[in-house]
Amino acid sequence: GYIQACRGLMISAVCLGFFGAVFGLVGMKCTKVGGSDQTKAKIACLAGLIFILSGLCSMTSCSLYANRITSEFFDPSFVAQKYELGAALFIGWAGASLCIIGGSIFCFSIAENSNSARRGYAYNGAASVMSSRTKIHNSVPDKTPPKHFDKNAYV
Repeated sequence: GYIQACRGLMISAVCLGFFGAVFGLVGMKCTKVGGSDQTKAKIACLAGLIFILSGLCSMTSCSLYANRITSEFFDPSFVAQKYELGAALFIGWAGASLCIIGGSIFCFSIAENSNSARRGYAYNGAASVMSSRTKIHNSVPDKTPPKHFDKNAYV
């Protein structure tokens, strides 16, 4: 029975991780899907919550299985084959921890977006080297084009 519970928790963790990844892609600022920045921040926060749930399901599954293994291992009346903790459990715990940490980072993206508004900068146009020289040396603007152009005038 506990193996079926662990299997169900791991399948739900994988499904939640898939949906968290989809919502995470929609909630990123670099994608065009999802609407405004405030809406994207809410979607990213939802993705973070889903990743945290996925990590908790995976952590619960690994811990439940490890608890059963250790209780059977140290039980002197248990006569069937005894198992030890393997690498798969440690990888499961590490993956669950990374899911929880990543989900927390996604959840903090909504706090970063609401606290600071983006400042816009006005574009004043590009000034060439020749026009800046003429402004310094001539107080009266000169309407005639310069006589020679080098490659720095276009940068």
